[in-house]
Amino acid sequence: MLELVTTRHNPMVDPSLHVWGWEIPVYLFLGGWVAGSMIIAGYFARRGRPPGTGGVASVLPWLSLVLLSLGMGALFLDLEHKLYVWRMYLTFQPASPMSWGGWILILVYPVLLAGALASIPPDLLSGRPAIAGLAARLRNPETAGRLGTIGLVAGVALGIYTGILLSSLGARPLWSSAALGPLFLVSGLSTGAAFAHLVARDPDEQASLLRADNVFLVVELALIGLILIGLLTASAVHANAAQLLLGGPYTAVFWVFVVGLGILLPLTLQALMASHRIPHTVIAPLLVIGGGLALRFVIVSAGQYSHWISP
Repeated sequence: MLELVTTRHNPMVDPSLHVWGWEIPVYLFLGGWVAGSMIIAGYFARRGRPPGTGGVASVLPWLSLVLLSLGMGALFLDLEHKLYVWRMYLTFQPASPMSWGGWILILVYPVLLAGALASIPPDLLSGRPAIAGLAARLRNPETAGRLGTIGLVAGVALGIYTGILLSSLGARPLWSSAALGPLFLVSGLSTGAAFAHLVARDPDEQASLLRADNVFLVVELALIGLILIGLLTASAVHANAAQLLLGGPYTAVFWVFVVGLGILLPLTLQALMASHRIPHTVIAPLLVIGGGLALRFVIVSAGQYSHWISP
């Protein structure tokens, strides 16, 4: 059933096919961003700052709805059999990451809609008593906490899925790492925290998000190192795949845009901001977001360039 809607450049079907275009990296990036935002919003909801209280948790559900829809649109553009996409939702195949991802993406929407509804100011719903009543119930601390827990779980599932989708494609040795799922999850968390820090107005939230993003960036850097070490210490084919990022055609863009500008520079700036040595600046969060996008483009593109034939 899933082959009816699979992407037109699926290397598991034919490794000689043309590589994926921009759609898949954008889809993975936006999916990770939404996952990170859901986890952050869920965390604040459980800490007593749910949607509707004026914090970042009131902004993130609306943003996530837009980003998720754009990501789904990018994925739809890459599908070969667009008219048959509905058939994916007539079955569930536990062994297929694509099946898991399709259902996770659909189930995420109600959680985001609930958060968005709860964040609408009551005066804007004064003429709609039924919707206003539902929004009020969603803002109830107990309900908001439960919704935050669901958002946390859904966000983790969505974030890991974006990496597992690639690591399950065994035709590409660069992607054959169990750490790819956690890497994309942490990268999504970093992107979500960076944006939330960018729009936060509460000093406590801003400080918490800044510290959290610094931790995410350090973990992301460590996971990148583990993936490269794992490839270099595996078979010759895996070592050759790692060389694409360590002297090959993707070296410059990977180390400059992903590691340098996307992790190390914003980590340095944010560490200085956290210690109050420099004022808060929008440069660091924007660099983090750009680095997350660059990571997906590099991993997707270099992964398709790697192969199992040793030179």
